[in-house]
Amino acid sequence: MGIGGTEWVIIILMGLFLLFGSKKLPELSRMLGKAAAEYDKARELFRKEMENATRIAEEPKSYIFGPKITAPVSSEREKLEQIAGSLGIDSIGKTDAQLRFLISERMRG
Repeated sequence: MGIGGTEWVIIILMGLFLLFGSKKLPELSRMLGKAAAEYDKARELFRKEMENATRIAEEPKSYIFGPKITAPVSSEREKLEQIAGSLGIDSIGKTDAQLRFLISERMRG
């Protein structure tokens, strides 16, 4: 009894026809097509997320997470000067309010 690939396809299609009937087969095939499309979308989204996570892990210095303060500070002015310096803002001759404004502007982009 040598049943080949084509015969199996015909047997499976006839079994589906007998099991679901002629009216349910188009609905079933649409449902399977939608499920396959959703699976492809989810797979592509997962692939993109993995690529982004890998890229961020490989290049952590290319992303700015905020100003860097390397030591404890004793006053509000010293903290403002540390933050301004880490952002490349010259703090000499500026008031605290001016520094706060410049820091907030630089942080916004």
